[in-house]
Amino acid sequence: MRVALVLGSGGARGYAHIGAIAELEERGHEVIAVAGSSMGALVGGLYAAGVLDEYTTWARGLTQGAVVRLLDPKWSAGGAIAAERVFAEVERIVDDRLIEDLPIPFTAVATDLRARREVWFQRGPLVSALRASIAIPGVITPVVVNGRLLVDGGLMNPVPIEPTAAAAADLTVAISLSGDRSAREPNTPAREAAPSTWRGELVERVRRTVGRERDAEPHDPFEDLRISDVVGLSMDAMQGIVTRYRMAGLPPDVLVTVPVSAARSLDFHRAAEMIDLGRNLTAEALDRAGH
Repeated sequence: MRVALVLGSGGARGYAHIGAIAELEERGHEVIAVAGSSMGALVGGLYAAGVLDEYTTWARGLTQGAVVRLLDPKWSAGGAIAAERVFAEVERIVDDRLIEDLPIPFTAVATDLRARREVWFQRGPLVSALRASIAIPGVITPVVVNGRLLVDGGLMNPVPIEPTAAAAADLTVAISLSGDRSAREPNTPAREAAPSTWRGELVERVRRTVGRERDAEPHDPFEDLRISDVVGLSMDAMQGIVTRYRMAGLPPDVLVTVPVSAARSLDFHRAAEMIDLGRNLTAEALDRAGH
């Protein structure tokens, strides 16, 4: 069966796309078009270029320490991480390939911040398109292309189905990385009483920290939040809503949903786990759809 494949944004959870592709291939499906945002663009572009296996081998070998060493802080450059060291490996694998010469038609989606519109890369150097699409706002530094300030494509189109709409496919398969944390979590607004003051909360945190050290209280996970965690959680919340609205108008034939709780945005040392999860979830979705 001829498949149009759409790969969503979601940081390290995007490794799940690798497992999804493996499952599609094992079932004999032929991918004839690929579109992706952010990590979905990265995996999709490497797959369309025929070099995904090499990247997968490298990613599986990353430890948490190796990921930390690859990060290169650039606090004054519009983002916390320049991603140059990480992307150097991608550039080595991709080389000078052009999007229009790839064996499989491919679209990388980025966001033009100033114009507030999507940018579809369907021609030109593949590595440049991928770098623009992965620039998570506030985390990875943006890039300027032809006067456009470009960031993560997931900001406006987390699961970009539209670029594949004209493909002569029998089936559109979309992989969303913005699934609900739990089937028990409602989507309706939560009603809470506002805290008395933020100062009171700060004092309470100090009290708990001192008390925990003295009495060995259970650890509060929110006390260890990093900037990247806050940005990642914010993107996840926004992308979940945007994805639901956009897919309501153009739903895929098969939707694979990876929960946001599967991994944090920068958990790039968890490749093997995410690949297996993506394969299993894709198998379940294809079975339900009879494909």
